[in-house]
Amino acid sequence: MATTKAELLQGTLDLLILKTLTVEPMHGYTIAERIQRRSDEVLVVEEGSLYPCLYRMEEKGWLAAAWGKSENNRRAKFYSLTRAGRRQLEEETAIWERVCRAITLILQPA
Repeated sequence: MATTKAELLQGTLDLLILKTLTVEPMHGYTIAERIQRRSDEVLVVEEGSLYPCLYRMEEKGWLAAAWGKSENNRRAKFYSLTRAGRRQLEEETAIWERVCRAITLILQPA
């Protein structure tokens, strides 16, 4: 069976990044890789979307960043959730769950 890559719905990237960072601090490449792997290779986060989102979330105070060494010994910026980021994750999760319920209702036979 062929797998199809899916584009992320607008507004879902924040939610996916916040949830991914609940595990541990990560650098951008690892965040994108983890999202792709956890979605069974369906969701692919492009660099052109990922890094602007990370910078914006850092500016909003949802993420903290610190320089460190990556797995292959390269300098990388590691992101971690802040308290405000955890609150934002709760809010965005609740919104996502409401939207999913609404879409499911519409998709059910009339």
